[in-house]
Amino acid sequence: MITITESAQVYLAELLSKQDDALGVRVFINDPGTPRAETCIAYCRDGDTEDGDVEQDFGPLKAWFEQRSVPFLEDALVDYAEDRMGGQLTIKAPNAKMPRVDPDSPIEDRINYILYNEVNPSLAAHGGEVSLVEVTDEKYAILRFGGGCQGCSAVDVTLKDGVEKTLVEQLPELTGVRDATDHSDRSQAYY
Repeated sequence: MITITESAQVYLAELLSKQDDALGVRVFINDPGTPRAETCIAYCRDGDTEDGDVEQDFGPLKAWFEQRSVPFLEDALVDYAEDRMGGQLTIKAPNAKMPRVDPDSPIEDRINYILYNEVNPSLAAHGGEVSLVEVTDEKYAILRFGGGCQGCSAVDVTLKDGVEKTLVEQLPELTGVRDATDHSDRSQAYY
């Protein structure tokens, strides 16, 4: 899954020793499988872990990996290198932005895959994009438009006849979509 080098383990263990309540570190990826993916390491305290997290012992420290992020952390490397300024912790996760979805993937990952590989290329022709904010308990995808779509007078048609139709056809468990965009800013609007 992920490699934490010995130098990174020593560095992280030293940081953890200065925290009274830290149990270890938690590794996760924000927006995994999308161009916006960002790999993160944070202190892990009581209550920070989630059901399904993968726990791993790295000698001087423990790490928890968010279950949803695990497939995207394959071949990831956490390293620490000393330099004249002290040192730098680096995280390289070459698969963080790669879409890795299958029918058993979380619905958020499947929605993002469709948005970034099917919907956004079409919207890009007008300088627009759409991203997932969240999926509600009622299985509505809450979306945010940007670029030429924000404030565009045709966004309702794009939302219902384009984005919603595409997502619901491919993900029948999805109830529908809702727009969370503030369309009062029309400065970049296509129409």
